Amino acid sequence: MPRSVNHVASRARRKKILKLTRGYFGARKNVWTVAKNTWEKGLTYAFRDRKNKKRNFRALWIQRINAAARLEGMSYSKLMGALHKSGIEINRKVLADLAMNHPEAFKAIVAKVKVA
Repeated sequence: MPRSVNHVASRARRKKILKLTRGYFGARKNVWTVAKNTWEKGLTYAFRDRKNKKRNFRALWIQRINAAARLEGMSYSKLMGALHKSGIEINRKVLADLAMNHPEAFKAIVAKVKVA
């Protein structure tokens, strides 16, 4: 009796991954083993970089807040310490957005913190 092999499913599985590797360079797009390894490695990079993205954005927000705070005569650390001391709970993302797009609102927050 001949061996039963489900070619439909195995071909579909390979085709799915080869479709995901379309646009890669050289053998990475059309040689099954190379494409599969590249795709799997890409998943680990994706996982890692989702974490790095959060780190990079926090660093960017801190730089923007620091630049705006120094225009008001304060350093970043002094500003954040004063914010926590005065009980103003505003996160870095919003604070950076205010510093970039609404400088008057940022100045108002800094003025309120300086008084307290």
